[in-house]
Amino acid sequence: MSNFLNNQNWRYATKKFDATKKISTEDLNTLKEAIRMSSSSYGLQPYKVIIVENPELRAQLQPAAWGQLQIVEASHLFVFANDTNLGDDAIDEYLNTISITRETPIEALAGYGDFMKSKISTLEPAIKNVWASKQTYLALGNLLNAAAELKIDVTPMEGFVPAQVNEILGLDKLHLNASLIATVGYRHEEDATQFYKKVRKSQEDLFITL
Repeated sequence: MSNFLNNQNWRYATKKFDATKKISTEDLNTLKEAIRMSSSSYGLQPYKVIIVENPELRAQLQPAAWGQLQIVEASHLFVFANDTNLGDDAIDEYLNTISITRETPIEALAGYGDFMKSKISTLEPAIKNVWASKQTYLALGNLLNAAAELKIDVTPMEGFVPAQVNEILGLDKLHLNASLIATVGYRHEEDATQFYKKVRKSQEDLFITL
């Protein structure tokens, strides 16, 4: 656990990436697997993760992300996009995956499926989309922790215009909405932010024990 806490103290929101350093295929696959294994409500994972490597596409995205340099300087750009068309079909597909993975008769999962549908499919679209977007933050947490263990920097970003990102990446056609962005790579030696002491609330201020 001490290594985990040391990694948390090491990581920070990198402001300047070293554009010459690229994440290896092996490490990238590790990060992808960490995201894939992330916790999610009901296990549904109502999102996609778009990994943008194309430099021209990233240059188009930069203005939509308030001009932030990390968008073009980082090794990789991850766009977490929640499903905007989540309904019974997605739940049925998930149940089928459970059935195959666990070698369980699909009929035995009918009750669980009906329960999920009663809680999710009945939600107003706006509320459902907010719920789905929150799931992307759980996946981001796994990315942050796995990357820190590999000494790879990640900067989570909410500073962008979702509608513009959706248009550039064609997400609307896929019934997806950009929920958050994470730039991933290696800190530049000139990034002064890496030397700042981490500022967090004390345990006394943060926790309430009842």
